[in-house]
Amino acid sequence: MSKKNTAGPGLEIIENPEALAGQINKAEGFFRTNQKVLLGIGGAILVALVAFAGYRFYMDGQEEEAQRALSSVIYNFESDSLQQALNGSGGNEGLLSIADSYGSTDAGNLASFYAGVALLKQGKYDEAIERLKDFNSSDLLVQARAKALIGDAYMEKGQPAEAIDYYKRASDYEANQFFTPIYLMKLATAQEKAKQPKDAIASYKRIIEEFPISAEVVNAKKYKGLLEGQVGE
Repeated sequence: MSKKNTAGPGLEIIENPEALAGQINKAEGFFRTNQKVLLGIGGAILVALVAFAGYRFYMDGQEEEAQRALSSVIYNFESDSLQQALNGSGGNEGLLSIADSYGSTDAGNLASFYAGVALLKQGKYDEAIERLKDFNSSDLLVQARAKALIGDAYMEKGQPAEAIDYYKRASDYEANQFFTPIYLMKLATAQEKAKQPKDAIASYKRIIEEFPISAEVVNAKKYKGLLEGQVGE
């Protein structure tokens, strides 16, 4: 009486040489039949890996170049030599060129922020808005600051409705005790300018209730009281 084989198919292949040979033959046949396709897939994967490695090498080099260029122009920005900071001097690139040439790098992205600030100080509000909108950062405080600066530019242009939108974004973006009350004050001011007194009261109220130890609370209480008297609340 023969012993019943209770092994699964995987174990049978290992224990039975004939079964193993059969599987090898099947694999060889499959490879011969699909050789071109398999080689093509393998080649495509290799090309993709090489391309990715090349891209990372290129981007690392771009980042280093952008960092060097940015470090050479920051002194001009900090000393309020805004035109030199924007356009470059002494053979060094300026913020505008760095932002345009290295926009896909962190340093190039930061150059857009600095350029927006410089243009805002120069009164070039449309250009400042464009540069600040190009800026995108994982740094929560700087990102909110960029949105508030766009609001400032719109206020300078006499467009409080547009400013309100960006002040709201700034004040709602990762709220904190230090900067959010400032953005809410700007928001309330824009809302008053846009003839939205009830919305302004709500913004002042938020400062008072959510940020009671902030420096803005005193003025928030004062302006809230004045507005409530005007609207009869």
